[in-house]
Amino acid sequence: MFFTYLRRELRRRRKAALVVASGLALGIALVIIVSSVSSGMSKAQDKVLESLYGLGTDMTVTKAAAAPGSGTGRPRFEFDAKDGDDDATQSTDRVMVQGFQSLAATTVDQVGKQTGVADAVGGLSLTVMKVDGQFKRGEFKQDESATTGGGGRGGPGGGGSTQPQGEVQGGGASFDVNSYTVYGTDVTKQDLGPLTSSKITTGRTFKTTETNAKVAVVDAAYAKEKELSTGKTVTIHGTKFSIVGVSTAESGDAAANLYIPLQQAQTLADSKDKVTTVYVKAADSQQIDSVKATIQKNITGTTVTTSADLADTVSGSLSTASDLASSVGKWLSIAVLIAAFLVAGLLTSSAVSRRVREFGTLKALGWKSGRVTRQVIGEALVNGLMGGVLGIAVGLAGAYAVTAVSPTLTAQLGSTGGGAGRGGGMGGPGRQTASKALDIALTAPVSLSVILMAVGLAVAGGLIAGAFGGWRASRLRPADALRRVE
Repeated sequence: MFFTYLRRELRRRRKAALVVASGLALGIALVIIVSSVSSGMSKAQDKVLESLYGLGTDMTVTKAAAAPGSGTGRPRFEFDAKDGDDDATQSTDRVMVQGFQSLAATTVDQVGKQTGVADAVGGLSLTVMKVDGQFKRGEFKQDESATTGGGGRGGPGGGGSTQPQGEVQGGGASFDVNSYTVYGTDVTKQDLGPLTSSKITTGRTFKTTETNAKVAVVDAAYAKEKELSTGKTVTIHGTKFSIVGVSTAESGDAAANLYIPLQQAQTLADSKDKVTTVYVKAADSQQIDSVKATIQKNITGTTVTTSADLADTVSGSLSTASDLASSVGKWLSIAVLIAAFLVAGLLTSSAVSRRVREFGTLKALGWKSGRVTRQVIGEALVNGLMGGVLGIAVGLAGAYAVTAVSPTLTAQLGSTGGGAGRGGGMGGPGRQTASKALDIALTAPVSLSVILMAVGLAVAGGLIAGAFGGWRASRLRPADALRRVE
């Protein structure tokens, strides 16, 4: 009897049911779209952060920043004097630890033993500055017309002398400065750190036995610029390295131009048993904050940076859109959803008011108030489910449209000076440069949890609307129906 009456009443009031279902569908669709876009924003930010610190890294440990004025100073370049050879090319280079800050290699083991740490690996980030060019002597051009003579300004005894007059022309120096980055990687643990954000596209990666071998992996962009490839050699501070592989960054810029074994990097920088960054993988991604606090407490003089810390430095349209989606979009969807629930409840209550004679007659025939209330709630619940189906369809269509268009957002990465960011914070082996921009294509993935949430909202909307109508129906009396009889 319940379902027979329910089906008949829904057919009779198709327009009213469609209005209620449409209102709920609008709110549910907006929730799905905002949730999927927010998820896409989160994935876009993760992609940006992966380009900074590498896949699998939850946090990095670096040396605390030195006080102003206590650093090692600016690099000095000295050239030999080569008399009689004006055209000789002068060349020198300096290998500098990124940010001039380093940690003892034993710090890696200390970090790895902390509670909540699954794995830790050290790396040494270097910047190489090479200066080459030549000095050229100037030429003295004599002015024959300007001389001194007679006894005026002559030498002792009044003897005359001739002093040539003129000027030095030409000469000077012309030097080129070439700067590139080198990252010393622990070849025994290549599944953690910046190199994991790049894919080997030519050749191979390091072998675990090449801990002190003169081999290198070159970034694809740098290889193209310098015309490098596998099989060729590259010279770093007078040491030749054989290129065994070419890597391509899967998102953003590569962490370094060249990758070499850690021991070789320590030798080049005269930094034996030193690292600049310890890359840490937490045992539980939900406990990153507690792991960070543990490391900072137990290992003094270090700075621990998590991906959440780096996310705060990302600006640009990606950050703006993410803020809008998480704040304005979230509150807008909540407001629309609340409005949809209220409208559905008011429309259901209004519909009950128009059915006074019907419900009063049913009560006069023996229907109890509880049965009438259940009938109203059943109708409202079906309307809610219809709104849920419609809302899910519209929401999926909207999310698909966003993914199909894939609008491009710009992620502006803040300055990394002073050993933070790419130089020494989460980024490790990057360049200490000003901010740079990355273009990220936005997608709007819809997860199963979002669909289940939409179904829950549909049921909740139906129950809320049914509660309005059921409360109104429970207060009707058979006498109300009799007064409506003409």
